[in-house]
Amino acid sequence: MVEMESFLFDSASLDATEEFLSSAYTPMRIGGPVEDARVRISRRAVGPLSVDRLSFGYTMGYDAGSLGKVCLITVHAGTIVDLTDGREEVFGSGETFLIAPPDRPYRGEVRSARYTIAMFDPALLADAAPAVPAGGGPVRLTGPRAVTPEANRQLTAAVAYLRDGVLDNPAACESDLLVSSAAQHLATATLAALPHNARTDPVPADSRDATPATLRRAVAFIDDNADQDLTLAAVAAAACVTPRALQYSFRRYAGCTPLAYLRRVRLARAHADLRAATPQDGLTVTGAAARWGFAHPGRFAEAYRRAYGVAPSVTLRR
Repeated sequence: MVEMESFLFDSASLDATEEFLSSAYTPMRIGGPVEDARVRISRRAVGPLSVDRLSFGYTMGYDAGSLGKVCLITVHAGTIVDLTDGREEVFGSGETFLIAPPDRPYRGEVRSARYTIAMFDPALLADAAPAVPAGGGPVRLTGPRAVTPEANRQLTAAVAYLRDGVLDNPAACESDLLVSSAAQHLATATLAALPHNARTDPVPADSRDATPATLRRAVAFIDDNADQDLTLAAVAAAACVTPRALQYSFRRYAGCTPLAYLRRVRLARAHADLRAATPQDGLTVTGAAARWGFAHPGRFAEAYRRAYGVAPSVTLRR
């Protein structure tokens, strides 16, 4: 079981703020005219994921080194301006964006802003990518902004789910399956929203390997391992095909994605647990949901009601 980390920083000292930001993120220098220098920063982190809440009441300039992580920022109020490499790109309330590639330094300004930072290991992108980049090499995000307004909304929702549904829930953080599922969800949402270098066009080998046999191997593997930390890459490896071929197989013959099928299997397992429960078991709806990777009770109940026509609490009481 991974341990949760948390801290709270609250200070009106620029020197203390610079020292803290440099230790919590990456070495940086901050500055700017300040009347009220109070800053409040809180963090919750578990495994490869962290979410910070930050509030600056003034304009703060920063010049920072590389983070080594994918860093997504959701702006709730105020603005953040990216000044890296001489550009001036402004991000406002409601936007979720990539502050910088994990291996690049960055500079800019926080202008009286309140925002959320979500960070994760770049290696998660490789597991979530539908295919390897053309010519090989690592999966890289190639732009800071979401490709469409809807993509921005989906990415913002994924960050909010991680923040509110997982990292603000100590019980959820105790479940390796919930944490890994949340990490996969955020990485997948990031690749769906932001431009990247992973190939999206089909290649002949992928189309050729997208067969009913591939689907059967993948389904059998998922059914046997639904309680484990499964990624798209792991399922594809078990089916002896590329992730792209795996996705084609599910699209052609199952009408869903591999991860959607995995969620369906886990929902069915939770349903079976609720049906089999007795008063002596002490099982709760929240406990059954968490066991099968559903961190948010409300979303679990909604999915359960769509699948089975009743609330999970009704099944538990029968």
